[in-house]
Amino acid sequence: MPQLNPNPWFLTMLLSWLTFSLIIQPKLLSFISTNYPSNKTPAATKTTPWSWPWT
Repeated sequence: MPQLNPNPWFLTMLLSWLTFSLIIQPKLLSFISTNYPSNKTPAATKTTPWSWPWT
């Protein structure tokens, strides 16, 4: 079964992961995020119970 032979594909997989890890990933991580997490505490909203007309 040729699918179980990793010889032709292992080098391709290894080179693609090295390319992603060493070249593409640092370029993607260098972008500045526009949505920084805020330190504000969320405001508590007052909820009112639903009044069911048949109870």
